[in-house]
Amino acid sequence: MITLTGNSLTLEQMKEVLYRGQKVGASEQSMEAAAKSREAVERIVSERRVVYGINTGFGKFSDVLIDKEHVQDLQLNLIRSHACGVGEPFPEVVSKAMVVLRANALLKGYSGIRPVVIERLIELANKDIIPVIPQQGSLGASGDLAPLSHLALVVVGEGEVFYKGERVEAGKALQQEGLFPLTLEAKEGLALINGTQAMTAMGVVGYLEAEQLAFESELIASMTIEGLNGILDAFAEEVQVARGYQQQIDTAARIRRYLSDSLLTTMQGELRVQDAYSLRCIPQVQGASWQALDYVKEKLEIEMNAATDNPLIFDDGEKVISGGNFHGQPIAFAMDFMKIAVAELANISERRVERLVNPQLSDLPPFLSPQPGLQSGAMIMQYAAAALVSENKTLAHPASVDSIPSSANQEDHVSMGTIASRHAYQIIQNTRRVLAIEMICAMQAVEYRGVEKMATHTKNFYEKGREQVASINQDRIFSKDIERLAEWLKTVEFSQFMKKLSFEK
Repeated sequence: MITLTGNSLTLEQMKEVLYRGQKVGASEQSMEAAAKSREAVERIVSERRVVYGINTGFGKFSDVLIDKEHVQDLQLNLIRSHACGVGEPFPEVVSKAMVVLRANALLKGYSGIRPVVIERLIELANKDIIPVIPQQGSLGASGDLAPLSHLALVVVGEGEVFYKGERVEAGKALQQEGLFPLTLEAKEGLALINGTQAMTAMGVVGYLEAEQLAFESELIASMTIEGLNGILDAFAEEVQVARGYQQQIDTAARIRRYLSDSLLTTMQGELRVQDAYSLRCIPQVQGASWQALDYVKEKLEIEMNAATDNPLIFDDGEKVISGGNFHGQPIAFAMDFMKIAVAELANISERRVERLVNPQLSDLPPFLSPQPGLQSGAMIMQYAAAALVSENKTLAHPASVDSIPSSANQEDHVSMGTIASRHAYQIIQNTRRVLAIEMICAMQAVEYRGVEKMATHTKNFYEKGREQVASINQDRIFSKDIERLAEWLKTVEFSQFMKKLSFEK
């Protein structure tokens, strides 16, 4: 059980919840804080104090006072009217993350929401009643209003959910689990939808995949080094220490360990004096990607435990402050940074693919073909990698530099953080396929060199890879191989395989 406090949730805990079936619960102290905050809201309503979001309209309607008898209608109207998401739904794992993150934020005790609503969010996550949330429609300021409105619909028994492998009406799934729709009271609709949980959830899932992919890229690159009789001197510890970046030092150390007993690597001057940058500069390039990913991790773990509601309630309701914590700029920047970092993993990987298949750049068979000329071998795999890399370059354009006014210019600067997080996720999927192509080519190259000469770690990796994709003895439909291997690189099985190597970043 992962205990949510509103202050201590980590990415590792999210991994346990999203991929390993761990349940979540709320700490008693945090529930007490939420209840206390709720009491403040109820006092405001009973005293007829005018407070934004509690008894006023929203956005440009913030100066419209709402009568006490219409407060429930106000909240339901808000949810329904703001549920304007369009396009394909977020992956289920992302929507589940959204539910958990919204519950965690509300547990901070600044939002004035009843504990029963938080309990409902926790029940949805634990029972895998996952809201169907369209991906498009958020500007990333005033929170992720449209996506979170689709989440909130489920709380009131409306909208759709993924449940037991089907897409069904939310009310039906709630009924099967013995749950009843909630009626939202003052401020609760706004508290559910005013936050950055869509972009943050997408960022969490993207980061967890990107982190694994970055580790995998180093192991795949190590096999490529063997396939090209790469020079190990460039990975020497003193070279990395001389520059001083810890991530560069760590990347080189892992590659040295992967290749520690290889008979396929060389030393400078043995075959050639220097390798091309795509081999020699792996620690510098991929280490820099790790620097960016470390930045992303730091920002995500802050945002996962942030109060991003508006207004926020302080001092038992004596202070209710309308601020801007819903603005997604910090995550927008982080997601744009992650886009660039992961795109570079693909960029340098594709260049290694070119060195593996181009007969002008190595002594390997042209395009790794079993019968050059009659059979094309990996020729068009490099085309596919190049296309994915170019697509990534378009997706990597920063979303955070864009803004467009909304709500009659009341909300006149927005982050586009959710767009950034979605594009980051697309880049991660593209990059995984590029790395799958490199792995297919690297496995073919080491066969040509002699598998028996491989290092222990890379040989183990090669053998696992060959369980997924056969050797190229005859031209075939290679798209199936690429997709199969990419899917394997994404699986928990591979994560466990990596863990057996006992490497820590």
